[in-house]
Amino acid sequence: MKRLILSTVLGISFVLSLSAQEYKVVTSVESIVPNGLGRSRIINALDDKDYKEYTSVQTETDNTRNKSSRKDIRVKNFEETKLLNFFNIGGIRFQNIAANDALLSSMINNMIENGWELAFVTSAVESDSGKGDGKGIFITRYIFKK
Repeated sequence: MKRLILSTVLGISFVLSLSAQEYKVVTSVESIVPNGLGRSRIINALDDKDYKEYTSVQTETDNTRNKSSRKDIRVKNFEETKLLNFFNIGGIRFQNIAANDALLSSMINNMIENGWELAFVTSAVESDSGKGDGKGIFITRYIFKK
């Protein structure tokens, strides 16, 4: 009987802890534009948004276009931390990468100190790579949970 009660209490605690989880996404954008002309930042939204307010459902009978206003979707309150670009006039700049790593480590440590746990990290590179390509970004999303 004691085992049954203990198992029930543990099961309820586990279910409640799952439903109480909160997630936060912080994004770093690092420029891979030659000659140091790009912009690199850590972006952390300070406003919460409910995606449902900007979501429509398309069906066979109702394929009405989503009429969400871009100005309503935009977040105007966010932290913007300057990072250094990967390249300068002389090419790739390893000191800039080390400086960015130090700032990103500081941001992650601060989030952890504030009760967040780093749950996932995902990254991608965007560049058209065509003739005379001079554009591109390296983007990383840090997904934290509480």
